[in-house]
Amino acid sequence: MSASTSAPDPAAKGRVIVTGGSGLIGRRLVTELAGRGHEVVVLTRTPARVAGLPAGARAVGWDGRTASGWGDLADGAEAIVNLAGETIAKRWTAGHKTRILESRLNAGAAVVEAIRGTAVKPRVLVQAAAVGFYGACGGEVVTEDSPSKPGQFLSDVVVAWEASTSAVEAMGVRRAVIRTGLVLAKEGGALPPMALPFRLFVGGPTGSGRQYYPWIHIDDVVGAIIHLIGDPQARGAYNLTAPTPVTNRAFAAALGRALHRPALIPTPGFALRLVLGEMATLILDGQQAVPARLLATGFHHQHTNIDAALQSLA
Repeated sequence: MSASTSAPDPAAKGRVIVTGGSGLIGRRLVTELAGRGHEVVVLTRTPARVAGLPAGARAVGWDGRTASGWGDLADGAEAIVNLAGETIAKRWTAGHKTRILESRLNAGAAVVEAIRGTAVKPRVLVQAAAVGFYGACGGEVVTEDSPSKPGQFLSDVVVAWEASTSAVEAMGVRRAVIRTGLVLAKEGGALPPMALPFRLFVGGPTGSGRQYYPWIHIDDVVGAIIHLIGDPQARGAYNLTAPTPVTNRAFAAALGRALHRPALIPTPGFALRLVLGEMATLILDGQQAVPARLLATGFHHQHTNIDAALQSLA
């Protein structure tokens, strides 16, 4: 399924530069933009390994730190979408924590450098972030106006990540920050490993089961990004989540129904912490994040029911 057909297209079929364009969200976004007639540039450290790009898209090398070799492409670009960053879905050793943060700050610095060097500024920068901005929130409903949680690793990283490109606003570039929730896609991300225990008949809730999952279907992630590129009034932070977050227990039950498997075997929180260490917070602590500002722009989600969303990906 393609991104929302109701999403406004950018006014001009101009060049869109995507960092992290070979990742889960990036691949789908590149395909959708190219299909709409845009020239799409995928920035990657290894262009030769980026295969299967659609017509209208090409891979260009970058070092993830500077504008060297690609900065000229930002001149007059319609948009830059900065999705680059080291995966957080890996045990958070001290070294990996450093890579998580530095990869995001370095990519942001490169984007700022490129924009600073342009004669004609890009119309908009879409800056990736995450609902981890809000930290562990329990059952509290959080919107884009809710504060971060200083002292929590993921929250601190996201705050710094968002700030990494804030300088472009003083250059007259509109900037939209996307705080993405749990992206559901069959091609990758969190869903396939989450589904595996269910396929083996050992799935169920994790930890207390009361933590909220601010989920969003990949179609709506891509649709929302294109919507924000095309809306000249869109600036600031937007939660990219479905308007209907669910508890872990409800998510597990829905996943079981989608896969026609039971969802009865719980995984204790202490066991996950033993296996995953600090990274277990991604599963055991949640955010009941809702997309208040995104909805106010007139964006319409294709997927608001967790059962229907998971069944579409089963």
